[in-house]
Amino acid sequence: MLDLDQMTTDGVAVRELATTSGHRIGHVTLNSTATLNALNLPMVKRLASAFDTWADDEGIVAVVLDAAGDKAFCAGGDVASLAREILSLRTESPGTVSPLAEAFFEHEYRLDHRLHTYPKPIVGWGHGIVMGGGIGLLAGCSHRVVTPRTRLAMPEVAIGLYPDVAGSWFLPRMPGKTGLFLALTGASVHAADALFLGLADFVARHEDKAALLAAMAEAPWRGDAERDGARLSHLIEALGTPDELPAAPVRTHLDLINKTMGHDRLADIAPRLRGLADHAEPWLAQAAQGFIKGSPSSAAVSYELLRRARTLSLADALRLEYQVSLGCCLANDFAEGVRALLIDKDKNPRWDPPTLDAVTQAHVDAHFQPRHDGPHPLADLV
Repeated sequence: MLDLDQMTTDGVAVRELATTSGHRIGHVTLNSTATLNALNLPMVKRLASAFDTWADDEGIVAVVLDAAGDKAFCAGGDVASLAREILSLRTESPGTVSPLAEAFFEHEYRLDHRLHTYPKPIVGWGHGIVMGGGIGLLAGCSHRVVTPRTRLAMPEVAIGLYPDVAGSWFLPRMPGKTGLFLALTGASVHAADALFLGLADFVARHEDKAALLAAMAEAPWRGDAERDGARLSHLIEALGTPDELPAAPVRTHLDLINKTMGHDRLADIAPRLRGLADHAEPWLAQAAQGFIKGSPSSAAVSYELLRRARTLSLADALRLEYQVSLGCCLANDFAEGVRALLIDKDKNPRWDPPTLDAVTQAHVDAHFQPRHDGPHPLADLV
């Protein structure tokens, strides 16, 4: 049996699996279970290096991306480290963009783009917690698998950020107004709704992952991405589906979600969304609380971003997100939200502005301003 820890470098284990057809399967495993496999810059670079190497290797016919442990695929990015640097810079050099933030967001978004445009099939095994940056990884895979214990969310409104990692591109493509609803509330969804929303392609039992790897080792691969992708789909489908899945509240309440979001300004949506806090459906009530307690700036920036990115290409959306992410690093709420939730853990963020009514268009627009000198750091993405 392979020793995962001995193969792990920078929180990621990279290996290759032999197949009877003479081809190989790339296998990358997030292995930082103490942090729920949250992504930091070395992990992102390690992942990118593996995917870049295998993209040009004719012997590699597919890649499996999974995670160690039984709790989480990936709980997001290592935002605590970012927040600490941002807070330090505000004291030492006010108005300076965090170098760590510049590097992290550039490399993370490059990786997300790489996955979405990868020339070979990728199995993303999204078991357990899949949040923020974890959704960014899973969303880019060609064959996205979730399990009955998967819980997906983009809860950035709770920490003063916004749904990035190409969220501005895939959220507007979800049914109806569900993408905007999830962005404003940070609500979590399970496997059945992940399928409905287009965040997943298959549901399987987590215990069957080993069976899939064994079947992939025995499959007659051709080295043709289209044919191999279809074969991979058949192998996953052959695992069968779980007998029971958690409820699918998004699909159940789609009409109400669409009515709540409407086609109005955020100022018109907000009172309807707050009104769901008294709904008899606990999931809707909890979603409303996420909006009520979240950063008003995050809600306004998320709304504006999804409006601006609605017709953008994936590459253009990621370029815009890079600018907004650095804007969030210079504004108050991101570092403050992370401080309150993850560093001091007092769960009492001091949002600035404190209410949605106090958020001006100028404040929102400031988040979208370019912060880089010269060409955009992601200018080469197509």
